[in-house]
Amino acid sequence: MTRRWGIAAAMLVAAVLFAVLAATGDTPAVNVVLAVFFGVLALLFSPRAFPRSVTDAEARSGDRPIVYWRPGCPYCLRLRTVLGRDAKRLTWVDIWADPAGAASVRAVADGNETVPTVIAHGEAMVNPDPARIKTLASARR
Repeated sequence: MTRRWGIAAAMLVAAVLFAVLAATGDTPAVNVVLAVFFGVLALLFSPRAFPRSVTDAEARSGDRPIVYWRPGCPYCLRLRTVLGRDAKRLTWVDIWADPAGAASVRAVADGNETVPTVIAHGEAMVNPDPARIKTLASARR
């Protein structure tokens, strides 16, 4: 649990610190901008920025493409951003919350936990081009 929320919590602490400095410091405008910046980062790096994660077993029982991800991963965040609303057309598995999901990633990524890893139609794609996954998700309409 700590590992999943650690980066977001650190960003939130920084945002609060800069907010306090904005209220008491010499350069309030700069500190307000930094507080907002770190607050946005806290939201983006939290698990809440992604669709609800399921277990690896649940994901494999369905027919949707599976996206293996982890909180704090900038490549996962890039993929999630590019997908936009189409992200809900895919099944998401947080490898930090599900050890079986991490094992599935290691099985197709030469023993590494490289994310995002997408499995669709029996093909595994390690850190794929987000545009390719966007096309794949859009085709599921």
